Amino acid sequence: MTSSPHSYPPPPLEGATRLLATLSVAAAVFMNVLDMTITNVSVPAIAGDLGASPNQGTWVITSFSVANAVSIPLTGWLSQRFGQVRLFLISNLLFVLASLLCGLSTSLEMLVGFRVLQGLVAGPMMPLSQTIIMQCYPPSKVGVAITIWALTTLVGPVLGPNLGGLITDNFSWPWIFFINVPVGFLTLWLSWTLLKDRDSPRVRAPVDRAGLVLLVVWVAALQLMLDKGRELDWFNSGEIVALAVAAAVAFVFFLIWELYADHPVVELRLFRDRNLAVGTVVGACGFGIYFGGVVLLPLWMQQTLGYPATLAGLLSSPVGVVAMLLSPLVGKFLLPRLDVRYLTTFAFLVFFLGNLMRSGFVVGINTQAIVMSQMVMGVGVACFFVPLTTLSFSNIPPHKMPAAAGMNNFARIMSSAFFTSVFITLWDSWAAAHHARLVTHINPFDEVAVTALDRLQSAGLTREGSLGLLDWQINMQAHTMAFDDLFWGTAMVYIVMIPLIWLARPAKPGHGPTMAAGE
Repeated sequence: MTSSPHSYPPPPLEGATRLLATLSVAAAVFMNVLDMTITNVSVPAIAGDLGASPNQGTWVITSFSVANAVSIPLTGWLSQRFGQVRLFLISNLLFVLASLLCGLSTSLEMLVGFRVLQGLVAGPMMPLSQTIIMQCYPPSKVGVAITIWALTTLVGPVLGPNLGGLITDNFSWPWIFFINVPVGFLTLWLSWTLLKDRDSPRVRAPVDRAGLVLLVVWVAALQLMLDKGRELDWFNSGEIVALAVAAAVAFVFFLIWELYADHPVVELRLFRDRNLAVGTVVGACGFGIYFGGVVLLPLWMQQTLGYPATLAGLLSSPVGVVAMLLSPLVGKFLLPRLDVRYLTTFAFLVFFLGNLMRSGFVVGINTQAIVMSQMVMGVGVACFFVPLTTLSFSNIPPHKMPAAAGMNNFARIMSSAFFTSVFITLWDSWAAAHHARLVTHINPFDEVAVTALDRLQSAGLTREGSLGLLDWQINMQAHTMAFDDLFWGTAMVYIVMIPLIWLARPAKPGHGPTMAAGE
């Protein structure tokens, strides 16, 4: 079946119909985003129950992320073949079935296989949900639509580990997958009822097999390198070097092929649009650095300060709460009136301030200081995500929106994986360097060290025990110093990134993504 894209898009929805359609699509993508992180704290329980080691259990996370990263860029091509709404519904249905199979798995091999399936079918859901929600609203309210979509992607990663731990501790790990079944079928029924007559035209085009193979190779190699790098000591490992070479070579050939292919599987030529290019690059880098901090902060609280996982999760949550409260206000009141470049510049200044606050954390910090820094970061998130998303799609015609959204989401997800690996690796290496420098003071000629050892031994500890306790305290201090250094550096990076956003040429305030047909 072939039809012209110039009869597209459908008219906006109204009233309760628009609200229900928005909620059903948002719930589906929230379920998807939640599954990216919900297994993180459940790996030990899953590995123990299935007779695997914790290291083997991490493939439950890696398998999903690799498959998801591979399928997201294919959204534009797949939506042309099947239609946007049809593809969204198919992805939703298969995601629910894959979730059910994950929960019923009786071996690690089965679970990893079904997680691969789950990641593959989940890929198109996020960019398609973005496109479908935007088409439910008139152009004057596209900012509101993007805000609603953005909230689902912001809250999911924050709630995932907390919900996963709660379910695993009080029920059993299969239920982290079973909860998707009733939610998924409800969203599937609502989406089908409300959106079945709003599908995009389907276009039969030749399959770009070479581009597809190259995409799978470089994305899978890069994702595996990022996931396993820290565990295998990065480029001291032959496996990591091989993955890096494979990713680089396949990526270069992929770029050359896709730029000149008649029917590319990924439409890289869309990046000729300045706003999409700037919005995607700045958005991916900004979000990746932010997400690296999201991962590192609770790790520091648990591993260095000794906070329990529940407390670390609660202290991390204000960023999501503040973003949830402020994002609708930004979308409704500020976005229609202000140049998105001013909003993004303000967001980066706020990120600078929040990271500068984090760079002053000490071992004996009070929880109020942590909460305050998270609230500041939440203000930045509210002014960053929605304006940049609006900017990215401001010149994209409707029939190209799934392809643009797929690439935009793909860049953000890969950036998150990259910066998470960079943050954890730098934290470990800088902490080791600080530790090596600090322990040089533990010698018979340092009065402070001698006095500290004498006090510990007078308290009843042996000399070995005193040295061990002192080393533990030095290790805490070293990891905190590395934590401070890292966030001071990221604060500076946000300042350096501000000029990049001014390379864009946004439409006048109030003009959202182009939704008129035929452009």
